[in-house]
Amino acid sequence: MCGIAGIFDINGRRVFERSLLERMNDVQLHRGPDEEGLHSEPGVGLVHRRLSIIDLSSGQQPLWNEDGSVVVVYNGEIYNFPELTQELVALGHTFRSRCDTEVIVHGWEEWGEKCVERFRGMFAFAIWDRSRQTLFIARDRLGIKPVYYAVLSDGTVAFASELKSLMVLPQWNHSLDPCAVEEYFAFGYIPEPRTIFKSAQKLPPGHTVTFKRGEPAGKPKEYWDIPFKRVAPLSEAEACEELVARLREAVKIRLVAEVPLGAFLSGGIDSSAVVAMMAQLSDDPVNTCSIAFSDAEFDESRYAAQVAAKYHTAHHVDQVNSDDFGLIDALGGVYDEPFADSSAIPTYRVCQLARKHVTVALSGDGGDENLAGYRRYRLFMGEERLRAALPLGVRRPLFGLLGTVYPKADWAPQMLRAKTTFQALARDSVAGYLDAVSLVREPLRRRLFSTRFRSELQEYDAVQVFRRHAERAPAEDSLSLIQYLDLKTYLVGDILTKVDRASMAHSLEVRVPLLDHKLVEWMSGLPPTWKLNRGTGKYIFKKAIAPYLPDAIPDRRKMGFAVPLAAWFRGPLRHSLRAAVLGPRLMDSGLFEGATVRELVEQHESGSRDHSAALWSLLMFESFQRRMEQTHRSGENTALVNSV
Repeated sequence: MCGIAGIFDINGRRVFERSLLERMNDVQLHRGPDEEGLHSEPGVGLVHRRLSIIDLSSGQQPLWNEDGSVVVVYNGEIYNFPELTQELVALGHTFRSRCDTEVIVHGWEEWGEKCVERFRGMFAFAIWDRSRQTLFIARDRLGIKPVYYAVLSDGTVAFASELKSLMVLPQWNHSLDPCAVEEYFAFGYIPEPRTIFKSAQKLPPGHTVTFKRGEPAGKPKEYWDIPFKRVAPLSEAEACEELVARLREAVKIRLVAEVPLGAFLSGGIDSSAVVAMMAQLSDDPVNTCSIAFSDAEFDESRYAAQVAAKYHTAHHVDQVNSDDFGLIDALGGVYDEPFADSSAIPTYRVCQLARKHVTVALSGDGGDENLAGYRRYRLFMGEERLRAALPLGVRRPLFGLLGTVYPKADWAPQMLRAKTTFQALARDSVAGYLDAVSLVREPLRRRLFSTRFRSELQEYDAVQVFRRHAERAPAEDSLSLIQYLDLKTYLVGDILTKVDRASMAHSLEVRVPLLDHKLVEWMSGLPPTWKLNRGTGKYIFKKAIAPYLPDAIPDRRKMGFAVPLAAWFRGPLRHSLRAAVLGPRLMDSGLFEGATVRELVEQHESGSRDHSAALWSLLMFESFQRRMEQTHRSGENTALVNSV
């Protein structure tokens, strides 16, 4: 795995200082500590950090074609590169290495922008074609690998694997995007294509963007989407057999490496299934890594141990104490923009553990989104039945009133916590689903933001993110629709971002077989009742994988990678939380209503309400602000900080 960055002058051929390019490269050292590369010519600069995985001796980048007219910097793995190499050699191309990078260069020469349609894997890359005076940037179909880019006011285009590489540019502006702030507090992350800064964008998954010298800046262009096209009729038994065969093949092509390789093993069905397939495909014991929690409520290591014992893996376990909050200050430097998924802490720890034993790890990410594994899918479908029974004109005033007057009973049994359900039923399906997944729901966001900041938003609401995707969703049913929304937002903006940054912070490559695009295409076309069946999520997956796992694994309650935030904020983090979210940095930013923030803190401390999600979001935002101030004071650039 690697880090890439570069600069392109759209309008001219100015020479970029080598020291600036080196600086862009050095801040991504963690993404590739093994080697570095740099190419500079008038109007173009490309840099690369390498984590060596395949062809250790001759896979250096930037990498050129035969005549030196095309050069690439690339982050990722293309798993079908042996087949593509044979095809391109037959078409007359000459290869000088055994690495997958070279198929990108020759694929571009042969197929142009359509080359991405031939690549199977995870990737973010940039090609400079001197003869066409063109910079071409691409991102893989599911967004496993990141790429950020900025079209700056001086006619410069810059790109990088992480925002921190763009932030060293002397012309960089730290002005915040108000809409991104709204989206952050709704989702807990900033969905593609926005970043926290007005200056930069994320290239969305399954998109490319082309910049040509002397022409206006290009716009992102989609080359792939999740089809949700029904598969040919199958019996359940046939579907189970095909699912296992497809998963095994997706795992098999991800076992190619010239460095130690292993897997994350949480004890959930997804990672357990991946390990089961790996064990059948490997002659040696699989290296598996798990995190154990000292708090039994959050610990699932005993289930991981059962899978490890069944397949005789080389199993490694580290324990995380329930007060493992020492990473909080470091998270801002890992993510570069506000990021409020608290499971980033144990994810960081399991990557730290894995890197002690392997350089490449396979994960089980993607199963919940593809096969309806989240509890919220079951709850949403129950709400949809009520929505279908009553028109919106009846539901909106009825459930809107109930949602207003019904008390927020965080302390009560689940069946009595009806306030959020009433609020969701007062909305249409898309707005109702956002209400279900929001970290800070819309009524509280209105109270949390200051009057001045609400005017900056100009009535923008984060629900527009979902509406934009819903308008073009190929889904024909409600379950497929919300799966599509999660695949476009939560999977890439939260799950994959969390894993990429946590793994790259430790120079660890993570591969994701359940997000093989061919497997995703096929799973999207399975009948919805095979995904969510009578309240059971991942129905067909559990049925298919059950013969390969210990009996306790397939049907056990999903736990997730949670941390005890509510207890932290009433106990060991109480004073530091107050100092941060009620301190001058947050209160003087002009973004928040101080009385509301204080109310959240006091209600949470008293135990009358659980505001841990909102408070964590504020804490992570304050951490981001603090880091931006430190960057400004260090003289890394002269941009304004915290301006909106």
